[in-house]
Amino acid sequence: MWRLIIAVFLFLLSLMVLFKAPTNFLWRVSVAITEFPYIFIAAAVVLYIISYKADKYKTATLIISAITIVMYSSPMIQAYQRGKNLTEDLLKAFPFKNEQEQLQEPYSFGKMFSGIGITDVTPKTLTYKKLTEKDLNIDFFPSSTNLISPTVIIIHGGSWAEGDSKQLPALNSYLANKGYNVAAINYRLAPKYKSPAPVEDVKDALKYLIANSEKLNIDTSNFVLLGRSAGAQIALCAAYTFNDPKIRGVVSFYGPADMVWGARIKTNKLVLNTDKVFSDYLGGLIDAVPEKYHEAGAVDHITKNSTPTLIIHGEHDAMVAYEHSEHLNKKLEENKVQHYFLDLPWATHGCDYNINGPSGQITTFAIERFLNSVIKY
Repeated sequence: MWRLIIAVFLFLLSLMVLFKAPTNFLWRVSVAITEFPYIFIAAAVVLYIISYKADKYKTATLIISAITIVMYSSPMIQAYQRGKNLTEDLLKAFPFKNEQEQLQEPYSFGKMFSGIGITDVTPKTLTYKKLTEKDLNIDFFPSSTNLISPTVIIIHGGSWAEGDSKQLPALNSYLANKGYNVAAINYRLAPKYKSPAPVEDVKDALKYLIANSEKLNIDTSNFVLLGRSAGAQIALCAAYTFNDPKIRGVVSFYGPADMVWGARIKTNKLVLNTDKVFSDYLGGLIDAVPEKYHEAGAVDHITKNSTPTLIIHGEHDAMVAYEHSEHLNKKLEENKVQHYFLDLPWATHGCDYNINGPSGQITTFAIERFLNSVIKY
């Protein structure tokens, strides 16, 4: 009987591969299931094997376990399928110059265990802005080349109210290994500081990096912004409103790009209380301060001259609706802005948590080629 109970439990967990998480806790579980699938596959396989010894409920347990194994394998299968034509699609959107020293395939099952090849880089802590209560710092990962190099500015997520520059550092080290400087910044947080304070902080961080470019080996003509979640909203608005030719590209990881639309939809409060998050950041609900929502909406700032953009979003995102990126993609298409939408059918919010997982590998593959294309030498 206990085998059947465990089989049913593992099966119910596997449904996170197919559906959006109904609570914040289950969202975290869904990240683990979709980005560390081999752990759950192993558990289901072990249960399948030991169920042969069962006297009761053997057939039911074996059938449920077999279905569960297939379910847990789905993210890897879908990552392989999504990557089949990715090189060709990216070449059309962003012709890149070479493939040397880059991931050679969008997804490799073996690299989930061996890793994609990261040597940890210890960042330097730099203060770019002093506040009354604290300093705003940059975690600066210098390029492994020790030469003047382009810089990727990383803007963390956290609903504009939490998080810091230490978030998901694996990509920072990876890009530094590949010849880019990486500057992961901290910014002023809500509810004390409201929009557009974080966007202003990005501008100040950019000014600091340029002013200190000689000692940091920074190529002042080549910057790319990369933001996750709330950080993606900040990155997109900064790129589209600064109109700075030094910003060569912007990457949006599951960002809320259409704030006006996002404020009107009914979200699951068990996952995220959007009304509170938006109010804390923008100073009120949309009917009270509609101009602030338009000001913070990246889609409202797109023109035909907007910055080249790489959009990354999972279809099962329970935190930031996938439609945000669909709206962003449509607006960029209408204005004929160079861009690519990397949609991930299996993925949820925070899908790049494991850089060696299905989403981590395929997004890193796309980012490398995007940078290779938009950086000007």
